[in-house]
Amino acid sequence: MEKKTSRSEIARAAQLIRAGELVAFPTETVYGLGANALDPGAIEKIYAAKGRPPGSPLIVHVSSIEMARGLVREWPEQAEKLARVFWPGPLTLVLPKQPHVPDRVTAGLDTVGVRMPAHPIAQALIQEAGVPIAAPSANRFTELSPTTAQHVREALPGVAMVLDGGPSNVGIESTVLSIAGGDAVLLRPGMVTKSDIEAVIGPIQAIGSVDDGPHVSPGLHARHYSPKTPLILLPPGQDLPPGRGICLEMPADSRAYAAALYERVHEADAQGWEWIAVRQPPDGEEWAAIRDRLERASLLSR
Repeated sequence: MEKKTSRSEIARAAQLIRAGELVAFPTETVYGLGANALDPGAIEKIYAAKGRPPGSPLIVHVSSIEMARGLVREWPEQAEKLARVFWPGPLTLVLPKQPHVPDRVTAGLDTVGVRMPAHPIAQALIQEAGVPIAAPSANRFTELSPTTAQHVREALPGVAMVLDGGPSNVGIESTVLSIAGGDAVLLRPGMVTKSDIEAVIGPIQAIGSVDDGPHVSPGLHARHYSPKTPLILLPPGQDLPPGRGICLEMPADSRAYAAALYERVHEADAQGWEWIAVRQPPDGEEWAAIRDRLERASLLSR
């Protein structure tokens, strides 16, 4: 466990969660803004703190497969196989919810997204709290996701407690896969790829479009993950725009790129540039989640 957060701090954070307060905590993807997933009043605080619209559901974080099964009406063989391979880790499974899961968590939908995070502090917090923790990214809605405790403190200074677990090592949000109703549908790409999933359960579909109603997954708004400075996604060979800006040099490896992306953009966003540019990443499947985040964050989505 990271030395930056002590056992006593985790115990205090767990007490706050049980008391209906908000706690920001690290996961391997990004930092989450957590509340007791079974407490509707606490869930309302998440939406208020983030300025999050009511049609955007929350992911519920668990410390075990048993805890996840207690939140859903069905746990098909696909879910068991995927959880055994990818949990703890950056894969969210969407399944029909139990009646005791508040509708506010799921944006009124009959399904809930559940995930077992890999970060040891996240695991310790959920276990100590003894309740599942609903947690979107710990930032204002549509803004740049946090991958360090300092990012959280700057974005949400009113949060009761921020647990510091160092930089997130995956760096972008989880893959979201619906297996409700018998069909496996990829709702949001992440670093667990479509091929990774298909190697375990066979062919899956990908979501085609999103309507104006409640979103089936977080992260599907056209504009999302955005810094305050305009972000420009440059196609290959395109010149830099005029003005005072910076073009980020990113790693050639997709996993290293994902781990560095939000941190690099946060740094540039604080430096007073007129624009931030990022070269369009390759087309391979391992880059799908990175392309998704950049396209939603860039000027093309505004």
